[in-house]
Amino acid sequence: MTDHSHPAGFCCPDHSGAAQARAILAQAEAHAQAGGLRLTPVRRRTLEILLEAHGALGAYEVLERLAAEGYGAQPPVAYRALNFLVEHGLAHRVRRLNAFTACVHPTQEHRAAFLICDRCESVTEASVESLTRAMTEAAGAVGFKLERSTIEGVGLCSVCAGEAA
Repeated sequence: MTDHSHPAGFCCPDHSGAAQARAILAQAEAHAQAGGLRLTPVRRRTLEILLEAHGALGAYEVLERLAAEGYGAQPPVAYRALNFLVEHGLAHRVRRLNAFTACVHPTQEHRAAFLICDRCESVTEASVESLTRAMTEAAGAVGFKLERSTIEGVGLCSVCAGEAA
């Protein structure tokens, strides 16, 4: 899903490049440690794979990478690691693509919002505090307690929009 010809870092500016990926990984490790969570080698490597992807990967794409590196070739290996990462806010599931992406804000409590390019399937985690606040207020207005939400916007990234012009 990340096999597109955009310049490195286009789809996820918050975690493109080795320095940003290391910083997010360090935040994720600190978040896990503070929460008493165990970031096992396979969970850590799964997060690294998502950070390296610069977009979203399907579970079987993650599994292929894990298997090639000796972590096991059975689907539960990837699914357990991905579910752990999502459950603890270190990754997100992008439902439209049936894929996963690393969270760019692992130490912050937030609701996920993604901008997905319909052409190249690049994924950007958008910072949308006002949209999250509006969703929470709308839910509260009808007596609904919102526990989690994922917002997905679909369109064309700047590169694909430029190519279409």
